[in-house]
Amino acid sequence: MGRDVLRRAVEGQRRDVVLASLLAAGHQAGEALVPVLIGLVIDRAVAEGEGGALWLWIGVLAVVYVGLSFSFRHGARLSERAAVAAAHELRTALVGRVLHPAGGTEALGLPGALVNTTTEDAKRVGAVNVAVMEAVAALAALSVSAVALLWISVPLGLVVLLGTPLLLWLSHLLSKPLERRSEAEQERAGQASGVAADLVAGLRVLKGIGAESAAVARYRSASRASLDATLRATRAQAWQKGMTLALTGVFIALVALTGGRLAAAGDISLGGLVSAVGLALFLLGPLEVVGWVNSELAQGRSSAARIAKVLAAPPAVEPGPGVLPVPVRGHVRLRGVSYAALHDIDLDAAPGELLGVVATDPADALALLGCLGRVADPDAGTVELDGLALTTLDPAEIRKVLLVAGHDADLFEGTVTSNVSAAADRTGGIVAVAMAAAGADEVAGALPHGAGTTVTERGRSLSGGQRQRVALARALAADAPVLVLHDPTTAVDTVTEARMADAVREFRRGRTTILVTTSPALLAVTDRVVLVQDGRVTDTAPHAELVQRHGSYRTAVFA
Repeated sequence: MGRDVLRRAVEGQRRDVVLASLLAAGHQAGEALVPVLIGLVIDRAVAEGEGGALWLWIGVLAVVYVGLSFSFRHGARLSERAAVAAAHELRTALVGRVLHPAGGTEALGLPGALVNTTTEDAKRVGAVNVAVMEAVAALAALSVSAVALLWISVPLGLVVLLGTPLLLWLSHLLSKPLERRSEAEQERAGQASGVAADLVAGLRVLKGIGAESAAVARYRSASRASLDATLRATRAQAWQKGMTLALTGVFIALVALTGGRLAAAGDISLGGLVSAVGLALFLLGPLEVVGWVNSELAQGRSSAARIAKVLAAPPAVEPGPGVLPVPVRGHVRLRGVSYAALHDIDLDAAPGELLGVVATDPADALALLGCLGRVADPDAGTVELDGLALTTLDPAEIRKVLLVAGHDADLFEGTVTSNVSAAADRTGGIVAVAMAAAGADEVAGALPHGAGTTVTERGRSLSGGQRQRVALARALAADAPVLVLHDPTTAVDTVTEARMADAVREFRRGRTTILVTTSPALLAVTDRVVLVQDGRVTDTAPHAELVQRHGSYRTAVFA
């Protein structure tokens, strides 16, 4: 799949690349003809003293340069457009794969590493289109130069025709170490980006626990590894470019020496010698381009391999063929579920019920949330929605009707309103009611521009409590038939929390809601509470009864 997407992204710009290549080939052919025309001017106008012929050939040169200007301008535009479009298509495919409901890319590394692949690697692969255009142009220049030199002198033409393939082959061999080291460079750069993003995301926590020095040491190690890989790749690139330039210089010197000897022997005219030397100097450009193209292709291949790895990552859960009934009643049932720390869990949430779940171990809560949201499938047992096992359904369809709002839900850059309405099927009334239920209307009232105030990335411009209320409002505004909330009020004061608990119960009346929390205010408004201890369901009863029955429950809720 990954290679197919790469192929479509590059080949999808075929029309622009072909047109750009034709224009570039025409441009380089015209460039190669300039020394030939100058030689003709010398032989047929200057040497013979014919003023009319001189002006004629100057006019021809002027026409050639007009064509060169046109072909260069439009060829460069088309090739850059193809590169940017291909990179955009790859970025879109990568983001779509990373955000796919079936998951699977989380195991490939830190988010920053995926960001690096989505940006830098996609850009490098897109640049292959420019490299292809430049390669075609260079080959056109070499071909026209060879024909021109054959016309001037067969020995000169043979030198170019025989030497060029050898030079191309040597340049390709020299690019092999660069390809290997470029792949390592991108891998290390992605790891360093991932560590940096991870540390920035947890900066407040790191400062709170005084772990700045450990975090700095971790990033320094990752950055040093990235720097070392970059230096190795740079050395390989310098070696490749230096050797290519040296080989090119030897080749050009051979062409010039051959032309000089032929002129000295009287086998070619003065104009022919000027043309031969001019073509020899001109060939420096196309031959340098050949080395650059090999470098770009080497880096493009390593980036393409990294992109293919992401696109071909197996999903964490496989989509099933089942179809949910319409409307969804919201009956959630777990039968003998075992996953991670959970063992033989039986849990039943009736349609329209407000069910609380208290897990004495946070790992049990996270495992339960993973199964309910089908982030992962249980090792044993089934999770059902309206009688259908989630494993028989498409994760994308599940997310439309069963929303799991995690405790660490991030906000997006944008206004408060745009964050709350992000998952809402309809705007207006429900967004305002959801904000009121979550207390997010009070948050908006305290901001400079109300609900239209811009929130920075991940909501860092808001306090922890403000972020939680906006995130809760977003979850409520989605109006899903089944809503699972994980500790949505941990950063909110107790008075506000009690008011929010009553509002959430009223807002979700008639729709299934599961509160995975240890908040006494939220548990007090539930219909009943399930106690999960040591990975197993140990009791189910109203909140007040569990407080009386279990010391472990009291510890988890009131400690």
